[in-house]
Amino acid sequence: MAKTLLVEDYMTPTPHSIGVTLSLSDAANMMRAYKIRHLPVLDGNALVGVVSDRDLDMVKAMDGVDPDEVTIEEAMSQAVYTVAQTTPLEVVARHMAKRKLGSAVIVNANNKVLGVFTVTDGMRALADLLAQVPSEGAKPAAKKKPAAKKA
Repeated sequence: MAKTLLVEDYMTPTPHSIGVTLSLSDAANMMRAYKIRHLPVLDGNALVGVVSDRDLDMVKAMDGVDPDEVTIEEAMSQAVYTVAQTTPLEVVARHMAKRKLGSAVIVNANNKVLGVFTVTDGMRALADLLAQVPSEGAKPAAKKKPAAKKA
């Protein structure tokens, strides 16, 4: 029997996070420096949201917005998809695909952030799974015969 993959097998552990009162510029600089696209947002030690590069781009595109003046709280998504580290990867991937989410935040029983699972992590899992599939099972697509022309 195959091992059930868990989200902890592919999450990015101990992710970078950002404080709720910092600015969009702070988030953009942090994302650029660490080459990441999602940041859990904390108020003290409490998870209160997640901010993505798309959130930042959307707010920055608004007329008259100064990224140094707008706080993360104004740009973040408050509805965070959180899961336990022992959640089956399949459950997380299906939920993210259905809801078109870019990330899941992995938390413990006390809601402490343990990791982040992103679409990039999902692609890594997919690549690993596909590497285990025998290539002999793949068959080329059958060619269609051209339809006879009517006179």
